[in-house]
Amino acid sequence: MRSPLLSPRWLGIHLVALLVVLVCATGTSWQFVRAFEPDREVITNPVEDLASARPVEDLLEPGAYMHPDSFANQAVEATGRYDTAEQLLVPRVVDGVLGHDVILPLVTSDGSAVTVNRGWAEEGQDVPEAPGGEVTVTGWLLPPVGAEGVVPVEVSEGQVERIAASVLVQEWDHPLYEGYVTLPGQDPATDSLVPVPPPEPPTEVEVNWRSLSYTVQWAMFGVSAVVFWFILVRRELAEARSRRERASDGEEQEAQPAVAGS
Repeated sequence: MRSPLLSPRWLGIHLVALLVVLVCATGTSWQFVRAFEPDREVITNPVEDLASARPVEDLLEPGAYMHPDSFANQAVEATGRYDTAEQLLVPRVVDGVLGHDVILPLVTSDGSAVTVNRGWAEEGQDVPEAPGGEVTVTGWLLPPVGAEGVVPVEVSEGQVERIAASVLVQEWDHPLYEGYVTLPGQDPATDSLVPVPPPEPPTEVEVNWRSLSYTVQWAMFGVSAVVFWFILVRRELAEARSRRERASDGEEQEAQPAVAGS
């Protein structure tokens, strides 16, 4: 016997129920993402304009901890002389192309050094020499690159795996400021290097309670649709079973007089 749940009427009910569940699932997912997405109007570390650059020594002291939430992405300037003999390369892939960030210490008048990222050079590219004499660089102050998420690689002589004072103190004989400065490419000596842009400023993640409530509502609608469909199915199956039982009882009653008369 063909199932009543396969009748044209019930096939339509199944289709409607499926569409409702899909819509509710989509609405639940979308509202959930909106409830926890970063608030782009609440930027914790805005990238400062270089025109507002301040001397790095006004913000930090050599060897002092740099709190990313307090100093990252600030425009700074530093004056000193590049220790060109200490230039290092840091492997980094850009758009699938292997290359290196070119870093070296800018030694200030008190003997401490600021790590400067001059830019990125493709693998095998000739790196231009850093300018000699006293220079003043202006760029953005970035926190040291942590070990988390960095894939360990075997580096050759003249290279380091990441830009961090904890790594560089083993390579350079200078007291170091924590963090490093990226240049925007305004120095003619870095024209052949690709400037390293400051990262996207971090933003605060604030719960959007309205979207969260909509998430719950969409989920409830979806669950209600499934429950309602399940109740209808059970009722239809129960009624079909009841009809079969009544029909069976009727056939038995019709058959009994015929047996008695024989």
